[in-house]
Amino acid sequence: MKIIADTNVLVRAVVRDDVKQARAASRILKEAELIAVTLPCLCEFVWVLQRVYDFARQEIGEALEALVDAGNVVVNRPAVEAGLEVFYAGGDFADGLIAYEGSWLGGETFVSFDRKAVSLLVKRGQDARLLTS
Repeated sequence: MKIIADTNVLVRAVVRDDVKQARAASRILKEAELIAVTLPCLCEFVWVLQRVYDFARQEIGEALEALVDAGNVVVNRPAVEAGLEVFYAGGDFADGLIAYEGSWLGGETFVSFDRKAVSLLVKRGQDARLLTS
């Protein structure tokens, strides 16, 4: 079976706070021929692990890396790598994904009111501008 994993399936497989759901999630993820993991799913995954379960940044990064390195997982790897780079530098995973995908779509300059996001992206060599009110 080729599946599209919802965030709650990935979270259950990692957190294992509901035994029955964790077992079912692990089983389907192991049995799947292909697991399509979307970028919004990954953003939710990071947010839930960070905000709901209070995982450390390193633990979240390791969980993401293990997920995308699984042989049956299909994901936009360059986008995930861009997100992880910003995330490991102390920023938001989603900001890295947004900047990457925006560039892929033809955008040239990331604009935001988020000072940290702009700073981290500039350090990565991306054109980014801080907006002020």
